[in-house]
Amino acid sequence: MGIEERTKGELRLIPARKGVTERVKAGQTVTVINTHGSQVVDSWAFNAEDPSEFMSMEHSRGAMLRVNPRVGDTLRSNRRRPMLTLTEDTSGGIHDTLIAACDRYRYEQLGHVGHHDSCTDNLAQALASLGVTGAETPSPLNLFMNIPVGADGSVSFQPPVSTPGSHVRLRAEMDLIVVFSACPQDLVPVNGADCIPQDAHYTIA
Repeated sequence: MGIEERTKGELRLIPARKGVTERVKAGQTVTVINTHGSQVVDSWAFNAEDPSEFMSMEHSRGAMLRVNPRVGDTLRSNRRRPMLTLTEDTSGGIHDTLIAACDRYRYEQLGHVGHHDSCTDNLAQALASLGVTGAETPSPLNLFMNIPVGADGSVSFQPPVSTPGSHVRLRAEMDLIVVFSACPQDLVPVNGADCIPQDAHYTIA
């Protein structure tokens, strides 16, 4: 269902382990809510007119000159154009721009046997629902994901610092297709020490 058919500001669900997609107009604000406080939300944005232009973490880091976006920072596309600006953050300000979306190969490396939901599959399914297909999975903005970078350059996977009901607000700088995935990772503690994926929510205004 498109945003034109839904109530402005309506609370919308990102089901645990699954993905959702929306069309967002330039100037609209998306609020992503960490409902239970412990859920990572992998986030992507694509130019609504040309999905080959997408939010790029490597281009964004070059513009922000940091690995963790702060209020006022703008996430850039692979063509270095503004896509989403972080306007508010009550979650503790810890997000990740380094780690790729989970996929079948990640879960196999972690010892899982058989099918496992993944953010890569969630993205593909969400885009397919709009008739958008493509071979590439851009590195996501991993909202609420806590990947500390040590003084020696090492990284580790840690539980989020966000609290229940905390949120981020992102302003669209162009017409976008956005995709959110409530990350299904349950083998390392990025979704809390108990490794249990949870629902998250969002609004568009």
